[in-house]
Amino acid sequence: MNVPGNTTPGSVVCGPGTLAVRVFAHWMVALVLLFLLNDYLIMWREWPGVLAFIDYQGWFGQGSATTSLQGIALTQGWLQFFGYIAAFVVVLGYVLLTRNRLLRTDADRLTALSAYVVRAAYWTVFLVGLADMLISFLRVEDFLSAWVGEQLTSDLGRTVYRGTYVHFPLIGLALIIALFTRSLGYVWLALLVVVAEFQIVITRFVFSYEQAFLGDLVRFWYAALFLFASANTLITGGHVRVDVFYTNFSVRRKAWVNLWGSVLLGMPLCWTILTMGMWTRGSSLNSPLYSFEISQSAYGMYVKYLMGAFLIVYAVSMLIQFSSYVLSSAADLRGEPGGDQREAMEQILLDPDVTVTIQD
Repeated sequence: MNVPGNTTPGSVVCGPGTLAVRVFAHWMVALVLLFLLNDYLIMWREWPGVLAFIDYQGWFGQGSATTSLQGIALTQGWLQFFGYIAAFVVVLGYVLLTRNRLLRTDADRLTALSAYVVRAAYWTVFLVGLADMLISFLRVEDFLSAWVGEQLTSDLGRTVYRGTYVHFPLIGLALIIALFTRSLGYVWLALLVVVAEFQIVITRFVFSYEQAFLGDLVRFWYAALFLFASANTLITGGHVRVDVFYTNFSVRRKAWVNLWGSVLLGMPLCWTILTMGMWTRGSSLNSPLYSFEISQSAYGMYVKYLMGAFLIVYAVSMLIQFSSYVLSSAADLRGEPGGDQREAMEQILLDPDVTVTIQD
């Protein structure tokens, strides 16, 4: 690969096609973050939303007959509309200001962002799971009132109170912890699932003790283990692939398959999950979150609504990772060092019949 002398280490000269790939990948990440922010503003803060704002303005011939925005609602609509424009300008400016950056560098940064999302989610289910199990155990055994009093015991029996004043602070703590730890926690979460299941067996068959919160804890952690590990499994090539031709493909052909597979199959799947599950307040993912949905057992854990959010974490982390995959695949096509190119170079260097010429 020829690298002009006026570039800095870790950089290359990028043409329009490479810049377009970088804009696309970063815009996908910015768009999903904006989507989540606007979903919160629309569903929980009753902001109008971009579509309602456009309908009111009648920019696409729909007129304002179905939507009426006045005063603060109109201002909120403008803010949401310009938020998307500003985000695209920021993405475009970032790409242009770093036009000589390696694609694989950007891919690694997006992978790190996806890893942070997953780490925060793991710490959330760990902290919330333990805290909610303890509260549920103390409630069912009638120990809680002796510890915190009758009023707080009654409050902790309401899902909205427990979610707001117990779960949410722990989620905030998980976000902070995830900044300072680099372990994704797959091993220890799998161990916790085994320990929780073993605890059920011992208490049921040895002590004849069984409560709903024990099973709830296993399901809570088990679902998190499989959904949150998907993004890391993607980047390490651990997902099941029906491989008939792929193994024998060249590095470039594999890169094309991975790039277009991410754009045409992976990303649309993630967007389908998010839009179908969060389009309205009554959608399958918004509804349990909005109502703090719990299981039918009154003394089980109050975490069922959070399990609906597991799919959101799955879709967001996978979408970010697919964006990283697009960049790393494009890097393979450009011949950047690292990734699949490292494997190809190792194969070349191990072949004594191949002569390698490196150009400065």
